[in-house]
Amino acid sequence: MTPHFDKLIAMYQSAPINDWFQPRMSIPEAGVCQVELNVRREFFHAAAAIHGAVYFKMLDDAAFFAVQSLVHDVFVLTASFNLYFLRPVSAGELVSQGRVVHRTKRLFIAEAVLMQKDGKEVGRGSGNFLPSSTPLAADLGYR
Repeated sequence: MTPHFDKLIAMYQSAPINDWFQPRMSIPEAGVCQVELNVRREFFHAAAAIHGAVYFKMLDDAAFFAVQSLVHDVFVLTASFNLYFLRPVSAGELVSQGRVVHRTKRLFIAEAVLMQKDGKEVGRGSGNFLPSSTPLAADLGYR
């Protein structure tokens, strides 16, 4: 773990949306991120399975922070994201693993896989990410 990774985890935990979702994030190495989340009934749509917004959040968060782990000076932005829903989920714990698969000076491509704790894949996504002009700083929770 590096000081940069510790600050990114603090930034993630300080985001107000995560007070409600209560995810847990780790960055085991540069370019890789894992997010875990306990499934709760509050995440369900009318058919008693988690809403697609939860899939997106888990996949985007893991891919985004895989990229952000490689960028030390500015906040990155999700420019686009493609998502594939593979199976419904109504119980248990979810694990999303993101990894940077391509990078240039201004563009990062990251992929993420969403699985149930037993390893069964339930979703997949990939996104394009760009560095912004917003510095990583304490006011973003980066401390």
